[in-house]
Amino acid sequence: MIDASLILEGGGMRGAYTTGVLDFFLDENIEFSSCYTVSAGACHCCSYLSKQRNRAFRVNVDYLKDKNYAGLFSWITTGNYFGVKMIYEDIPGKLYPYDYEEFKKYKGNFYVVATEIKNCEPEYFLIKDIKKDIIKVRASASLPFFAKVVNIDGKEYLDGGITDAIPLRKSQNDGHKKNVVILTRDISYRKLPQDFMGFIQFKFRKYPKLIEKIGNRYLRYNEQLQYIEDEEKMGKIFVIRPGKPVTIGRLEKDRTKLESLYKEGYNDALKLKSDLYSYLNS
Repeated sequence: MIDASLILEGGGMRGAYTTGVLDFFLDENIEFSSCYTVSAGACHCCSYLSKQRNRAFRVNVDYLKDKNYAGLFSWITTGNYFGVKMIYEDIPGKLYPYDYEEFKKYKGNFYVVATEIKNCEPEYFLIKDIKKDIIKVRASASLPFFAKVVNIDGKEYLDGGITDAIPLRKSQNDGHKKNVVILTRDISYRKLPQDFMGFIQFKFRKYPKLIEKIGNRYLRYNEQLQYIEDEEKMGKIFVIRPGKPVTIGRLEKDRTKLESLYKEGYNDALKLKSDLYSYLNS
């Protein structure tokens, strides 16, 4: 295990890039002492920590044609675009069994970020029992538009990306000197203001702080990107990101495009192998 922290942002189906990078880490037997993850990044990290190579990507794409996995049918019938029962029960329990015993062997710290929507602050859940705590992973990945609010111990949660899309500073504040950050956008990307704010204001009218956070999210995200670039230039962190603009969206269902993005992630990590080891061993 390497004394370094792994930071994984979300991005929905753009996380196919992340799954490629994670498979490279598995091939190289690179294990981090801590993982700070958000949304799709949290979901993919589960398979990385159970050391099931290719599982994160396969879970992402193998069931795209199943109406219970993702799409309008699931959204209309359950209130969740991504089917909760299929993703968090059927797939890990039966369709593509999760290796719970291997996960238990992980001696590091696995954090997922979710947003508590009343006060609208990020909460960093430490996951030790993946079967018991899977609801916290689900909360981290519950997009405001496309998922129902998740209740945990009397509090209501949505996607962690609303309040801390790239939890690098949290890792640094926890004392981690070395941080490897995996992004799902290229270096030129900057987020634009949120569309459909009128709909958001109506849907979440009981949560004024949440409305404010969603409205200003692009400012925080862009500031995080700039901070990452500054830290990277000073050699304090190591970043793996797409080399060109990613054109697929959060809800992409074209398997060919997703496979291409997976390969891009793997190959980018492979190209940076020497530099990555130099950073980790410095």
